[in-house]
Amino acid sequence: MANKSTDFIFEDHFSLVILRPVSEAGRTWIEDNIGEDNGYQPMYPSIVIEPRYAQNILDGIRGVGLEVRQ
Repeated sequence: MANKSTDFIFEDHFSLVILRPVSEAGRTWIEDNIGEDNGYQPMYPSIVIEPRYAQNILDGIRGVGLEVRQ
């Protein structure tokens, strides 16, 4: 089985989560599903997330076959 490349790096900082796209597929997913104008996103294309929303976002990413490294 071939190794999948990483599309995102997930950083848990307890009071917030940062989701960093590290592949073109990851950046495209961010653009298509979250966008720069969706809330306060000062680190775009990295996304700042409240921890309570992180699992749903991770499930959506993994649901389309993208890889997240935690």
